[in-house]
Amino acid sequence: MLLNNFMNENFPNLELRPPLFYCWDMGIRFELGVEWKREYDYPNNPYVLGCYKRAITLFEALHSPMEDIFVLMDVDDFDRGKNIRHQLKNFSRYVEKSLLFRLKHQAIPYIYLEDDEEVTYKTHRFSLCCKTSDFKYVPLLKAICNQDLGLKPSIFHRVYFININKKTILHVYDDRGCDLLATSPETIRHIYEGHNDWILDYDRNEIDKVFK
Repeated sequence: MLLNNFMNENFPNLELRPPLFYCWDMGIRFELGVEWKREYDYPNNPYVLGCYKRAITLFEALHSPMEDIFVLMDVDDFDRGKNIRHQLKNFSRYVEKSLLFRLKHQAIPYIYLEDDEEVTYKTHRFSLCCKTSDFKYVPLLKAICNQDLGLKPSIFHRVYFININKKTILHVYDDRGCDLLATSPETIRHIYEGHNDWILDYDRNEIDKVFK
């Protein structure tokens, strides 16, 4: 299945760019990191372990091992292509090498204003259609959570997990939290109910309206 076809059919007009939660009607925003303390500056401290646990728990509640998913990694290219080949290694370390021949690449132009002038760069989107069991999601989730904590390994690129069977999108943006989108509230109701205490209170009222 082609990624663009899937997105156009199930998530029309949704741009895969954070913050996803505010760009789609059916979703949940979860808080991953809680009770941060300044002395937590060492690996595997309570804060970090809590982030890992929540991210992995939510992922496994949503994806069964044999479901078909897209794993996407968006690499912003501010160096005009000089560093893209090196950055691709961030993807291959989490996937069996025999599957890398399936990896798709798309260059997406992006324009923003800086000092009233248009600045253009490209986002290189690498996507792989595979089974959940085909990639090492636990170390990948940990690396995403590590990105702003000064811990290694870490990954700074945007990573999206798109479940083809359930028609959901999961985006863990860093240690603070993650967004979960769906085409139907019933698809993710069990996660809403089972992990309700992890929902970000700031958005709780809007989230509750989706499920009640």
